[in-house]
Amino acid sequence: MLLEDSLRGVEVVSGFEGPIVDVGSGGGVPGIPLAVSLPDREVTLLEAIGRKCDFLREWAQPNVRVVQGRAEEQEPDSYGVAVAKALAKPPVAVEWCLPLVRPGGAVVLWAGPSVDTERVARVAEQVGGELAESRDGLLVLRKVQPTPQGFPRRTGVASKRPLG
Repeated sequence: MLLEDSLRGVEVVSGFEGPIVDVGSGGGVPGIPLAVSLPDREVTLLEAIGRKCDFLREWAQPNVRVVQGRAEEQEPDSYGVAVAKALAKPPVAVEWCLPLVRPGGAVVLWAGPSVDTERVARVAEQVGGELAESRDGLLVLRKVQPTPQGFPRRTGVASKRPLG
């Protein structure tokens, strides 16, 4: 089930160029299945917890790099695509992921059917993006301009004081 769910994003992700980052990779989904499906793409698994990073390194494909850290600590506008599944509530995930993507890129979030797409769209606009698509539990946000000053906010702020 996790594998099939992760693979739903292959078509969307392959529509954008550049390296991929799986934010809050946890056990490696959707990052590892995407890396296997897209062997010519560089995939970074970004995870804050050291023991999870150790696990991810054991399963990493040749095109995968594991980075221990938080989204708020990474260089903005560095990736072509950011993906996240079960990272945080969608508005918070948008604030963490969209700054990582360069203009022209995208964020793909696995979200449930009850997601407030209007709120997600408002948050996306604040951090340089727009909600492009919502289908089959996947949200696609395009990065339309560079990350504004002040984003990403300091570690922990987005989850304590969500935008939107």
